[in-house]
Amino acid sequence: MIWFLLHAQKNYNILFLVKNPEADPVIHNNPGGRVMKRVVLLIAVLLMAVGAYAQTTVEFWHAMAGHNGEMVQIISDQFNASQKEFKVVPVYKGSYVDTMNAGIAAFRAGQAPAIIQVYEVGTATMMAAKNAIKPVYQLMAENNMKWSSDIYIPAIKSYYSTSDGRMISMPFNSSTAVMYYNKDAFRKAGLDPEKPPVTWPEFFDVAKKLKASGMEGGFTTNWISWIQLENFCAWHNIPFGTRSNGFDGLDTQLVFNSPVVVRHFQNIYDLSKTGVFIYGGRENKANPLFTSGRVGLHFESIGGYGNMKATCKFDFGVARLPYYPDVPGVPQNSCIGGASLWVFNGRPAAEYKGVAEFFNFISKPEIQALWHKETGYLPVTQAAYELTKSQGYYVTNPGLEVAIKQLTNKTPTPNSMGIRFGNMPIIREIEDQVWEEILSGKISVKDGLDKMVREGNKQLREFERLNK
Repeated sequence: MIWFLLHAQKNYNILFLVKNPEADPVIHNNPGGRVMKRVVLLIAVLLMAVGAYAQTTVEFWHAMAGHNGEMVQIISDQFNASQKEFKVVPVYKGSYVDTMNAGIAAFRAGQAPAIIQVYEVGTATMMAAKNAIKPVYQLMAENNMKWSSDIYIPAIKSYYSTSDGRMISMPFNSSTAVMYYNKDAFRKAGLDPEKPPVTWPEFFDVAKKLKASGMEGGFTTNWISWIQLENFCAWHNIPFGTRSNGFDGLDTQLVFNSPVVVRHFQNIYDLSKTGVFIYGGRENKANPLFTSGRVGLHFESIGGYGNMKATCKFDFGVARLPYYPDVPGVPQNSCIGGASLWVFNGRPAAEYKGVAEFFNFISKPEIQALWHKETGYLPVTQAAYELTKSQGYYVTNPGLEVAIKQLTNKTPTPNSMGIRFGNMPIIREIEDQVWEEILSGKISVKDGLDKMVREGNKQLREFERLNK
Protein backbone atom coordinates (compact mmCIF):
# COMPACT_ATOMS: atom_id res chain seq x y z
CA MET A 1 0.00 0.00 0.00
CA ILE A 2 2.79 2.43 0.95
CA TRP A 3 4.60 1.63 -2.30
CA PHE A 4 1.43 2.35 -4.26
CA LEU A 5 0.92 5.70 -2.56
CA LEU A 6 4.47 6.82 -3.15
CA HIS A 7 4.32 5.60 -6.75
CA ALA A 8 1.03 7.37 -7.28
CA GLN A 9 2.39 10.56 -5.79
CA LYS A 10 5.29 10.49 -8.21
CA ASN A 11 3.10 9.88 -11.28
CA TYR A 12 0.29 12.25 -10.45
CA ASN A 13 1.91 15.04 -8.49
CA ILE A 14 1.05 17.51 -11.26
CA LEU A 15 -2.56 17.07 -10.30
CA PHE A 16 -1.96 18.47 -6.82
CA LEU A 17 -1.31 21.84 -8.47
CA VAL A 18 -4.90 22.06 -9.66
CA LYS A 19 -6.81 24.35 -7.30
CA ASN A 20 -10.24 23.31 -8.61
CA PRO A 21 -10.21 19.82 -10.13
CA GLU A 22 -13.89 20.15 -11.11
CA ALA A 23 -13.12 23.12 -13.35
CA ASP A 24 -10.02 21.63 -14.95
CA PRO A 25 -10.76 20.52 -18.53
CA VAL A 26 -8.31 17.64 -18.43
CA ILE A 27 -10.20 16.14 -15.53
CA HIS A 28 -13.74 17.41 -16.11
CA ASN A 29 -13.99 16.58 -19.81
CA ASN A 30 -12.17 13.27 -19.55
CA PRO A 31 -14.61 10.35 -19.13
CA GLY A 32 -12.38 8.97 -16.41
CA GLY A 33 -11.67 12.36 -15.00
CA ARG A 34 -14.10 12.18 -12.12
CA VAL A 35 -12.69 8.84 -11.05
CA MET A 36 -9.16 10.23 -11.30
CA LYS A 37 -10.25 13.22 -9.22
CA ARG A 38 -11.47 10.96 -6.46
CA VAL A 39 -8.25 8.89 -6.60
CA VAL A 40 -6.12 12.04 -6.38
CA LEU A 41 -8.07 13.38 -3.42
CA LEU A 42 -7.90 10.00 -1.66
CA ILE A 43 -4.17 9.79 -2.24
CA ALA A 44 -3.72 13.30 -0.91
CA VAL A 45 -5.59 12.46 2.28
CA LEU A 46 -3.74 9.20 2.78
CA LEU A 47 -0.37 10.78 2.15
CA MET A 48 -1.10 13.44 4.74
CA ALA A 49 -1.99 10.69 7.20
CA VAL A 50 1.21 8.83 6.47
CA GLY A 51 3.20 12.04 6.93
CA ALA A 52 1.53 12.69 10.25
CA TYR A 53 2.84 9.40 11.62
CA ALA A 54 6.31 9.57 10.08
CA GLN A 55 9.01 8.60 12.56
CA THR A 56 12.46 10.06 13.00
CA THR A 57 15.05 7.31 12.60
CA VAL A 58 17.99 7.29 15.01
CA GLU A 59 20.87 5.08 13.87
CA PHE A 60 22.84 3.38 16.65
CA TRP A 61 26.13 1.66 15.76
CA HIS A 62 27.30 -0.90 18.30
CA ALA A 63 29.78 -3.73 18.92
CA MET A 64 27.56 -6.17 20.82
CA ALA A 65 27.53 -9.67 19.29
CA GLY A 66 25.67 -12.84 20.27
CA HIS A 67 23.32 -12.69 23.24
CA ASN A 68 24.40 -9.15 24.11
CA GLY A 69 23.56 -8.00 20.60
CA GLU A 70 20.12 -9.57 20.93
CA MET A 71 19.60 -7.57 24.14
CA VAL A 72 20.57 -4.33 22.38
CA GLN A 73 17.84 -5.07 19.84
CA ILE A 74 15.30 -5.97 22.55
CA ILE A 75 15.90 -2.74 24.50
CA SER A 76 15.75 -0.69 21.31
CA ASP A 77 12.49 -2.39 20.38
CA GLN A 78 11.08 -1.64 23.83
CA PHE A 79 11.95 2.04 23.41
CA ASN A 80 10.40 2.10 19.94
CA ALA A 81 7.22 0.54 21.29
CA SER A 82 7.03 3.05 24.16
CA GLN A 83 6.43 6.01 21.83
CA LYS A 84 5.64 6.78 18.18
CA GLU A 85 7.90 9.73 17.37
CA PHE A 86 11.29 7.97 17.10
CA LYS A 87 12.70 4.70 15.90
CA VAL A 88 16.13 3.60 17.12
CA VAL A 89 17.82 1.29 14.63
CA PRO A 90 20.76 -0.69 16.09
CA VAL A 91 23.46 -1.66 13.58
CA TYR A 92 26.18 -4.15 14.52
CA LYS A 93 29.55 -2.96 13.18
CA GLY A 94 31.90 -5.67 14.46
CA SER A 95 34.38 -5.54 17.33
CA TYR A 96 35.00 -2.50 19.49
CA VAL A 97 37.96 -1.56 17.30
CA ASP A 98 35.97 -2.11 14.10
CA THR A 99 33.05 -0.04 15.38
CA MET A 100 35.20 2.88 16.47
CA ASN A 101 37.14 2.91 13.19
CA ALA A 102 33.89 2.72 11.20
CA GLY A 103 32.48 5.66 13.14
CA ILE A 104 35.56 7.82 12.57
CA ALA A 105 35.53 7.04 8.85
CA ALA A 106 31.79 7.75 8.61
CA PHE A 107 32.15 11.11 10.36
CA ARG A 108 34.92 12.18 8.00
CA ALA A 109 32.69 11.22 5.09
CA GLY A 110 29.75 13.16 6.51
CA GLN A 111 27.75 9.97 7.07
CA ALA A 112 28.09 9.41 10.81
CA PRO A 113 25.27 7.79 12.78
CA ALA A 114 23.62 9.67 15.64
CA ILE A 115 24.93 7.24 18.29
CA ILE A 116 28.07 5.13 18.40
CA GLN A 117 29.27 2.75 21.08
CA VAL A 118 32.95 3.29 21.94
CA TYR A 119 34.91 1.13 24.37
CA GLU A 120 36.44 2.77 27.39
CA VAL A 121 40.00 3.06 26.04
CA GLY A 122 38.67 5.13 23.17
CA THR A 123 37.49 7.79 25.64
CA ALA A 124 40.58 10.00 25.40
CA THR A 125 40.47 9.88 21.61
CA MET A 126 36.79 10.86 21.51
CA MET A 127 37.32 13.63 24.07
CA ALA A 128 40.06 15.08 21.92
CA ALA A 129 37.77 15.15 18.87
CA LYS A 130 35.80 18.13 20.21
CA ASN A 131 34.25 19.08 16.87
CA ALA A 132 33.07 15.56 16.18
CA ILE A 133 30.98 14.91 19.28
CA LYS A 134 28.09 16.48 21.13
CA PRO A 135 28.60 16.03 24.91
CA VAL A 136 25.80 14.24 26.71
CA TYR A 137 25.32 17.00 29.30
CA GLN A 138 24.79 19.46 26.43
CA LEU A 139 22.47 17.11 24.53
CA MET A 140 20.22 16.56 27.54
CA ALA A 141 20.07 20.27 28.42
CA GLU A 142 19.24 21.33 24.86
CA ASN A 143 16.35 18.88 24.80
CA ASN A 144 15.02 19.86 28.24
CA MET A 145 15.50 16.43 29.76
CA LYS A 146 14.94 16.00 33.51
CA TRP A 147 18.26 14.27 33.94
CA SER A 148 21.26 14.33 36.26
CA SER A 149 24.59 12.58 36.00
CA ASP A 150 24.44 12.00 39.76
CA ILE A 151 22.21 8.95 39.24
CA TYR A 152 25.15 6.91 37.92
CA ILE A 153 27.50 4.85 40.09
CA PRO A 154 30.39 7.20 41.02
CA ALA A 155 33.20 5.06 39.58
CA ILE A 156 31.35 4.94 36.26
CA LYS A 157 30.25 8.56 36.24
CA SER A 158 33.76 9.89 36.90
CA TYR A 159 35.30 7.86 34.10
CA TYR A 160 33.03 9.40 31.46
CA SER A 161 33.09 12.95 32.78
CA THR A 162 35.38 15.95 32.48
CA SER A 163 37.49 17.03 35.45
CA ASP A 164 34.72 19.46 36.44
CA GLY A 165 32.11 16.68 36.52
CA ARG A 166 30.29 17.21 33.20
CA MET A 167 29.34 13.91 31.58
CA ILE A 168 30.47 13.69 27.99
CA SER A 169 29.22 10.23 27.00
CA MET A 170 26.37 8.04 28.21
CA PRO A 171 27.39 5.00 30.32
CA PHE A 172 25.92 1.90 28.76
CA ASN A 173 27.67 -1.42 29.17
CA SER A 174 30.10 -0.97 32.03
CA SER A 175 32.02 -3.98 33.23
CA THR A 176 35.04 -5.16 35.10
CA ALA A 177 37.23 -8.23 34.84
CA VAL A 178 36.45 -11.33 36.93
CA MET A 179 37.51 -14.96 37.17
CA TYR A 180 35.22 -17.70 35.84
CA TYR A 181 35.77 -21.27 36.97
CA ASN A 182 34.34 -24.65 36.04
CA LYS A 183 32.78 -26.15 39.17
CA ASP A 184 32.34 -29.58 37.56
CA ALA A 185 36.02 -29.64 36.65
CA PHE A 186 36.88 -28.66 40.22
CA ARG A 187 34.90 -31.65 41.52
CA LYS A 188 36.63 -34.01 39.10
CA ALA A 189 40.04 -32.74 40.23
CA GLY A 190 39.13 -33.20 43.90
CA LEU A 191 38.84 -29.45 44.53
CA ASP A 192 36.12 -27.67 46.49
CA PRO A 193 33.79 -26.05 43.90
CA GLU A 194 32.74 -23.41 46.42
CA LYS A 195 36.29 -22.31 47.18
CA PRO A 196 37.90 -20.71 44.13
CA PRO A 197 41.52 -19.61 44.53
CA VAL A 198 42.03 -16.22 46.17
CA THR A 199 45.74 -15.52 45.60
CA TRP A 200 47.87 -16.00 42.52
CA PRO A 201 50.02 -18.73 44.13
CA GLU A 202 46.80 -20.63 45.00
CA PHE A 203 45.50 -20.01 41.48
CA PHE A 204 48.57 -21.45 39.75
CA ASP A 205 48.44 -24.51 42.01
CA VAL A 206 44.76 -25.10 41.15
CA ALA A 207 45.47 -24.65 37.44
CA LYS A 208 48.15 -27.35 37.59
CA LYS A 209 45.77 -29.75 39.35
CA LEU A 210 43.08 -29.15 36.73
CA LYS A 211 45.46 -30.07 33.94
CA ALA A 212 46.67 -33.10 35.88
CA SER A 213 43.03 -34.24 36.19
CA GLY A 214 42.81 -34.64 32.42
CA MET A 215 41.90 -31.19 31.13
CA GLU A 216 43.73 -29.87 28.09
CA GLY A 217 44.96 -26.92 30.13
CA GLY A 218 44.47 -25.18 33.45
CA PHE A 219 43.59 -21.61 32.51
CA THR A 220 43.38 -18.98 29.83
CA THR A 221 42.56 -15.27 29.66
CA ASN A 222 40.90 -12.75 27.42
CA TRP A 223 42.23 -9.24 26.92
CA ILE A 224 45.81 -9.65 28.14
CA SER A 225 46.07 -5.83 28.08
CA TRP A 226 42.89 -4.94 29.93
CA ILE A 227 42.81 -7.82 32.42
CA GLN A 228 46.42 -8.85 33.06
CA LEU A 229 47.88 -5.35 32.81
CA GLU A 230 45.32 -2.58 33.48
CA ASN A 231 43.13 -4.41 35.99
CA PHE A 232 46.14 -6.21 37.47
CA CYS A 233 47.78 -2.87 38.25
CA ALA A 234 44.56 -1.38 39.67
CA TRP A 235 43.89 -4.48 41.85
CA HIS A 236 47.42 -4.24 43.25
CA ASN A 237 47.34 -0.41 43.49
CA ILE A 238 50.46 0.04 41.38
CA PRO A 239 50.72 2.66 38.61
CA PHE A 240 50.05 1.74 35.03
CA GLY A 241 51.19 5.20 33.99
CA THR A 242 52.08 8.59 35.41
CA ARG A 243 49.80 11.60 35.89
CA SER A 244 47.05 9.52 37.55
CA ASN A 245 47.07 7.05 34.69
CA GLY A 246 46.54 9.85 32.19
CA PHE A 247 43.60 11.57 33.89
CA ASP A 248 45.68 14.61 34.85
CA GLY A 249 47.17 15.51 31.50
CA LEU A 250 48.55 14.42 28.15
CA ASP A 251 52.16 14.59 29.35
CA THR A 252 51.97 11.10 30.79
CA GLN A 253 54.09 7.98 30.47
CA LEU A 254 53.51 4.26 30.79
CA VAL A 255 55.35 2.66 33.72
CA PHE A 256 53.73 -0.77 34.05
CA ASN A 257 57.01 -2.66 33.47
CA SER A 258 57.46 -2.87 37.24
CA PRO A 259 58.86 -5.86 39.18
CA VAL A 260 55.37 -7.09 40.24
CA VAL A 261 54.12 -7.15 36.64
CA VAL A 262 57.33 -8.75 35.38
CA ARG A 263 56.93 -11.49 37.99
CA HIS A 264 53.33 -12.05 36.99
CA PHE A 265 54.02 -12.33 33.28
CA GLN A 266 56.97 -14.60 33.94
CA ASN A 267 54.71 -16.95 35.90
CA ILE A 268 52.18 -17.11 33.08
CA TYR A 269 54.88 -17.62 30.47
CA ASP A 270 56.49 -20.46 32.46
CA LEU A 271 53.11 -22.21 32.72
CA SER A 272 52.53 -21.80 28.99
CA LYS A 273 55.57 -24.01 28.33
CA THR A 274 53.95 -26.89 30.25
CA GLY A 275 50.49 -26.36 28.75
CA VAL A 276 48.93 -25.22 32.03
CA PHE A 277 48.28 -21.86 30.38
CA ILE A 278 46.79 -21.89 26.89
CA TYR A 279 46.71 -18.76 24.79
CA GLY A 280 43.38 -18.31 23.03
CA GLY A 281 44.03 -15.14 21.04
CA ARG A 282 43.45 -11.43 21.32
CA GLU A 283 40.48 -9.56 22.79
CA ASN A 284 37.82 -12.15 23.80
CA LYS A 285 38.95 -14.94 21.49
CA ALA A 286 39.83 -17.25 24.40
CA ASN A 287 36.20 -17.77 25.44
CA PRO A 288 35.75 -21.08 23.55
CA LEU A 289 38.62 -22.64 25.50
CA PHE A 290 36.58 -22.24 28.66
CA THR A 291 33.03 -22.72 27.38
CA SER A 292 34.02 -25.97 25.62
CA GLY A 293 35.50 -27.36 28.85
CA ARG A 294 39.10 -27.47 27.62
CA VAL A 295 40.37 -25.30 30.52
CA GLY A 296 38.91 -24.89 33.99
CA LEU A 297 39.81 -21.25 34.80
CA HIS A 298 39.28 -18.18 32.69
CA PHE A 299 39.54 -14.39 32.98
CA GLU A 300 36.83 -12.46 31.18
CA SER A 301 34.60 -9.44 31.56
CA ILE A 302 31.53 -9.77 33.77
CA GLY A 303 29.82 -8.56 30.61
CA GLY A 304 30.41 -12.04 29.24
CA TYR A 305 28.16 -13.58 31.91
CA GLY A 306 25.13 -13.79 29.65
CA ASN A 307 27.06 -15.55 26.92
CA MET A 308 28.55 -17.93 29.50
CA LYS A 309 25.08 -18.87 30.72
CA ALA A 310 23.95 -19.43 27.16
CA THR A 311 26.92 -21.56 26.03
CA CYS A 312 28.43 -23.38 29.05
CA LYS A 313 27.03 -26.89 29.47
CA PHE A 314 28.56 -27.22 32.92
CA ASP A 315 28.20 -25.64 36.34
CA PHE A 316 30.39 -22.54 36.61
CA GLY A 317 31.09 -19.86 39.18
CA VAL A 318 32.36 -16.28 39.23
CA ALA A 319 35.05 -15.11 41.63
CA ARG A 320 37.24 -12.09 42.33
CA LEU A 321 40.55 -11.56 40.63
CA PRO A 322 43.48 -13.20 42.45
CA TYR A 323 46.22 -11.09 44.01
CA TYR A 324 49.80 -11.48 45.17
CA PRO A 325 49.58 -11.41 48.98
CA ASP A 326 53.03 -9.89 49.45
CA VAL A 327 52.04 -6.65 47.70
CA PRO A 328 51.10 -4.04 50.37
CA GLY A 329 47.44 -3.12 50.74
CA VAL A 330 45.98 -5.70 48.35
CA PRO A 331 43.42 -6.05 47.02
CA GLN A 332 42.49 -2.52 46.05
CA ASN A 333 39.66 -2.25 43.48
CA SER A 334 39.34 -3.28 39.87
CA CYS A 335 38.68 -0.75 37.11
CA ILE A 336 35.88 -0.53 34.60
CA GLY A 337 35.76 -1.76 31.07
CA GLY A 338 32.95 -1.94 28.61
CA ALA A 339 31.78 1.04 26.62
CA SER A 340 29.70 4.19 26.54
CA LEU A 341 27.47 5.83 23.95
CA TRP A 342 28.74 8.91 22.13
CA VAL A 343 26.71 11.35 20.06
CA PHE A 344 28.10 12.65 16.79
CA ASN A 345 27.77 16.28 15.74
CA GLY A 346 26.09 17.21 12.49
CA ARG A 347 22.80 15.38 12.88
CA PRO A 348 19.33 17.01 12.58
CA ALA A 349 17.72 18.45 15.70
CA ALA A 350 14.90 15.88 15.52
CA GLU A 351 17.42 13.07 15.82
CA TYR A 352 19.02 14.68 18.85
CA LYS A 353 15.65 14.83 20.55
CA GLY A 354 15.26 11.11 19.84
CA VAL A 355 18.74 10.37 21.21
CA ALA A 356 17.97 12.27 24.41
CA GLU A 357 14.70 10.37 24.85
CA PHE A 358 16.48 7.07 24.21
CA PHE A 359 19.21 7.88 26.74
CA ASN A 360 16.59 8.69 29.34
CA PHE A 361 14.87 5.41 28.57
CA ILE A 362 17.94 3.18 28.90
CA SER A 363 18.84 4.87 32.20
CA LYS A 364 15.56 3.83 33.85
CA PRO A 365 16.10 1.42 36.78
CA GLU A 366 13.92 -1.31 35.27
CA ILE A 367 15.73 -1.15 31.90
CA GLN A 368 19.17 -1.12 33.49
CA ALA A 369 18.17 -4.01 35.77
CA LEU A 370 16.99 -6.02 32.74
CA TRP A 371 20.23 -5.29 30.87
CA HIS A 372 22.27 -6.21 33.96
CA LYS A 373 20.48 -9.51 34.55
CA GLU A 374 20.54 -10.60 30.92
CA THR A 375 24.10 -9.63 30.00
CA GLY A 376 26.08 -9.51 33.22
CA TYR A 377 27.18 -5.94 32.59
CA LEU A 378 27.04 -3.75 35.68
CA PRO A 379 23.97 -1.64 36.37
CA VAL A 380 25.23 1.87 35.62
CA THR A 381 22.85 3.59 38.05
CA GLN A 382 22.62 3.17 41.79
CA ALA A 383 18.83 2.82 41.53
CA ALA A 384 19.16 -0.14 39.15
CA TYR A 385 21.58 -1.87 41.52
CA GLU A 386 19.26 -1.34 44.49
CA LEU A 387 16.26 -2.55 42.48
CA THR A 388 18.07 -5.73 41.42
CA LYS A 389 19.21 -6.33 44.99
CA SER A 390 15.71 -5.83 46.40
CA GLN A 391 14.38 -8.44 43.98
CA GLY A 392 16.70 -11.04 45.52
CA TYR A 393 18.48 -11.61 42.24
CA TYR A 394 21.95 -11.84 43.77
CA VAL A 395 20.83 -14.63 46.08
CA THR A 396 20.43 -16.94 43.09
CA ASN A 397 23.06 -15.20 40.92
CA PRO A 398 25.86 -14.28 43.34
CA GLY A 399 28.44 -14.04 40.56
CA LEU A 400 26.98 -10.82 39.24
CA GLU A 401 27.35 -9.05 42.56
CA VAL A 402 30.98 -10.21 42.77
CA ALA A 403 31.85 -7.74 40.03
CA ILE A 404 30.08 -4.82 41.71
CA LYS A 405 31.73 -5.51 45.06
CA GLN A 406 35.13 -5.89 43.39
CA LEU A 407 34.79 -2.60 41.53
CA THR A 408 33.79 -0.82 44.74
CA ASN A 409 36.06 -2.82 47.08
CA LYS A 410 37.90 0.32 48.19
CA THR A 411 37.84 3.99 47.31
CA PRO A 412 39.69 4.32 44.00
CA THR A 413 43.18 5.75 44.07
CA PRO A 414 45.05 7.47 41.21
CA ASN A 415 46.43 3.99 40.44
CA SER A 416 43.06 2.22 40.44
CA MET A 417 40.52 4.63 38.95
CA GLY A 418 41.11 3.34 35.43
CA ILE A 419 43.20 4.67 32.56
CA ARG A 420 42.70 7.52 30.12
CA PHE A 421 45.48 7.56 27.54
CA GLY A 422 45.45 8.76 24.00
CA ASN A 423 45.97 6.22 21.20
CA MET A 424 45.17 3.48 23.70
CA PRO A 425 43.61 1.18 21.09
CA ILE A 426 46.96 1.24 19.26
CA ILE A 427 48.86 0.73 22.51
CA ARG A 428 46.75 -2.35 23.28
CA GLU A 429 47.61 -3.74 19.86
CA ILE A 430 51.28 -3.23 20.67
CA GLU A 431 50.85 -5.04 23.98
CA ASP A 432 49.07 -7.95 22.28
CA GLN A 433 51.75 -8.24 19.61
CA VAL A 434 54.63 -8.18 22.08
CA TRP A 435 52.84 -10.68 24.35
CA GLU A 436 52.68 -13.05 21.40
CA GLU A 437 56.39 -12.50 20.83
CA ILE A 438 57.01 -13.41 24.48
CA LEU A 439 54.95 -16.60 24.21
CA SER A 440 56.79 -17.65 21.05
CA GLY A 441 60.17 -17.18 22.76
CA LYS A 442 61.26 -14.31 20.48
CA ILE A 443 61.80 -11.97 23.42
CA SER A 444 62.16 -12.35 27.18
CA VAL A 445 59.40 -11.32 29.56
CA LYS A 446 61.37 -8.37 30.96
CA ASP A 447 62.49 -7.16 27.54
CA GLY A 448 58.97 -7.63 26.22
CA LEU A 449 57.38 -5.47 28.91
CA ASP A 450 60.08 -2.84 28.41
CA LYS A 451 59.27 -2.88 24.69
CA MET A 452 55.53 -2.47 25.38
CA VAL A 453 56.25 0.60 27.51
CA ARG A 454 58.78 2.07 25.07
CA GLU A 455 56.58 1.68 21.99
CA GLY A 456 53.49 2.73 23.91
CA ASN A 457 55.14 5.95 25.08
CA LYS A 458 55.86 6.83 21.46
CA GLN A 459 52.13 6.70 20.82
CA LEU A 460 51.47 8.93 23.84
CA ARG A 461 53.94 11.53 22.58
CA GLU A 462 52.31 11.49 19.16
CA PHE A 463 48.86 11.93 20.70
CA GLU A 464 50.13 14.77 22.89
CA ARG A 465 51.70 16.50 19.87
CA LEU A 466 48.45 16.37 17.88
CA ASN A 467 46.17 17.47 20.73
CA LYS A 468 48.05 20.18 22.63
